[in-house]
Amino acid sequence: MLRGLKTGGLTLLAVLAGATLLWGQSDQVSEIKELADGGDAQAQFMLGEMFAKGQGMKQSYSEAARWYRKAADQNLGLAQYYLAGLYDQDGPAALRNFPEAVKWYRKAADKGMAQAQCALGRMYDEGRGTSSNSAAAALWFQKAADKGFAEAQYRLGLIYGTKDAVRQDYTEANRWFSKAAAQGHPLAQFRLGGLYYDGLGVPQDYIVAARWYRKAAEQGVPEACFNLGLMSGYGQGMSQDYQEAYKWFTLAMWKGNELAEANRDVLAPEMKPEQIVEARRRATEFADKNGIKR
Repeated sequence: MLRGLKTGGLTLLAVLAGATLLWGQSDQVSEIKELADGGDAQAQFMLGEMFAKGQGMKQSYSEAARWYRKAADQNLGLAQYYLAGLYDQDGPAALRNFPEAVKWYRKAADKGMAQAQCALGRMYDEGRGTSSNSAAAALWFQKAADKGFAEAQYRLGLIYGTKDAVRQDYTEANRWFSKAAAQGHPLAQFRLGGLYYDGLGVPQDYIVAARWYRKAAEQGVPEACFNLGLMSGYGQGMSQDYQEAYKWFTLAMWKGNELAEANRDVLAPEMKPEQIVEARRRATEFADKNGIKR
């Protein structure tokens, strides 16, 4: 039996627009360095970016943090956000400082930057650098979600869609997952498929569930591939088709889903050898078409 269902001067703006081409030119680097040394916040931010990415000079996260900090201290929101990212998870372990990340995310978030608002919400949601606080997390996710930021919409959906959450509201979860899914957020598409599969906040509809699972599967979400395998195997929202089920389980297995291989083994005795070959061919074709690594 199948198991489970689970910015400043004109020159700097030109550099920013054509960063890859221009950052390697020594005259541009010298100009930015001179402006940064003179206290230009935009130049300081750009120099931080160049150190962070190793473009025009040797990569150095500590130097990146130093120049981001200079620009951040001049109240440049983007520098505050990038500095927070280095203290959070974007930089090396030696720079990790979650309370500092919260501090700088908040400064950028207070300027209305959706990315920073979402990141600050995540810190509250996960209790990193601050006490875990779902109400504060929801507040900051809401601010960013209202600006159309897909990741915040997805995370707000999670807060409303968690079974034991204080704010559980599957109708609201559906609303925010739908907004993020419409923007192509793969995990929101997967979660939306789950709401339709279970009939939570929406009428149960296996056809719609399969549609959203497929969209998520096209972006490599292994659980979406796995659930499509189950639905194909049981004929839920589609005709029962062991070849398709085997294909989806193969894709899920390639992406690390532990139950997928076991479910393929359940299907194999019910299939002819040529059907298994065809199912594997379909899996390879789907993976290649959608850029899914095997």
